[in-house]
Amino acid sequence: MARKPTRTNLSVLAQLCKLIPGHLVSKVAREYGVDKKARTFSPWSHVVALLYAQFTHALSLNDVCDALKNHAAKLLRIRDAVAPSKNGFSHANRERDGEMAEALFWSLLNHLTTVHPRFGGQRFQGMPRRFKRAVHAVDSSTIRLVANCIDWARHRRRKAAAKLHLRLDLQCFLPAFAIVDTAAHNDNKRARELCAGLQAGEVALFDKAYVDYAHLYELTMRGVFWVTRAKDNMQYRVKKRLLKKPAGKILRDDLIVLSGAASREKYPPVLRRVRAMVEVDGQKREMEFLTNNLEWAASSIVELYRSRWQIEVFFKQIKQTLQLCDFLGHNKNAVQWQVWTALILYVLLRFLAFANGWQHGFKRFFCLLRSSVWDGVSVASLASLCGTAGGAPVMRAAPEQLYLPGLG
Repeated sequence: MARKPTRTNLSVLAQLCKLIPGHLVSKVAREYGVDKKARTFSPWSHVVALLYAQFTHALSLNDVCDALKNHAAKLLRIRDAVAPSKNGFSHANRERDGEMAEALFWSLLNHLTTVHPRFGGQRFQGMPRRFKRAVHAVDSSTIRLVANCIDWARHRRRKAAAKLHLRLDLQCFLPAFAIVDTAAHNDNKRARELCAGLQAGEVALFDKAYVDYAHLYELTMRGVFWVTRAKDNMQYRVKKRLLKKPAGKILRDDLIVLSGAASREKYPPVLRRVRAMVEVDGQKREMEFLTNNLEWAASSIVELYRSRWQIEVFFKQIKQTLQLCDFLGHNKNAVQWQVWTALILYVLLRFLAFANGWQHGFKRFFCLLRSSVWDGVSVASLASLCGTAGGAPVMRAAPEQLYLPGLG
């Protein structure tokens, strides 16, 4: 007999929202003055509505409002949340400070990692195991917007976009710092803000778009190690060759100093340049890497930079599963609310997966819960039916052949 998920009084959406402390949203709303402007549509109802929109990939304001009204009784069980009107939802997205959503995200993440330290301290797959220090990947991802509706984010004549700058902790695969801004600025303009929280001994990985020699020198003086790609036009002089001849995939390993007048003034100390053959999309390519660490093995430097690609996996996860293509509003506050709510939902789902011993991919867990968003079934039992939380997956002893009438 097929197993069925355990029934409960709370819907899957309610179980998800229950992870947010009851006082947190009202506390953050008071800090940003949002509670004073709210009437019937409370800040808590606003957060729940946006989480639902992210969870179900809602395409419009009417899509969200109609669905929530149809499930008003179940919605009321989520700490008395109420369904908004279309105008009320639009007004809240437009007028309520988007920085409240940012503050809510960091407060929630801090709460979950404090109450359950193993959630923030778990070791994620894809990291070299010999590195015990915290390793952070820094990168950005562009979010396309509608140019003829969004003037504040216009960065080309016919294009508009927002950009998510992120510092990802590769040990636990959780955001450590993030900035939601327009795409008009170069990545290196945000490098200092993204790396401001790094401690001595930690490692930062970023591509050459973030290379700013003055900033790299600041990181070195703070005791932060970093690995990046060398720019094609970098002017330098080899001071010492650490590798006499190519060894395996490592072609060169040199200590260098910058020879350009401006760059040498910004970064006076010795740098290390490693040239290696790296496999990209199934093809071997020659790449040059820069670092301020003179003691690591050259292969460790290459392997560290390869782990930087995990941040691309993170961006792929949130863009393919969460609602970051169709926006419910066009002004800056509305876009910020939707982006930060997407990150809130990501953290909540990651925590549920962690708490229930989920071993499959994030996308499968997202789809599993989305299919039962209003059902009163236990998330733990749903996870166990997939053979992860309650034991090994159930496999058939022999495959069954498909039968079609008339085809022998």
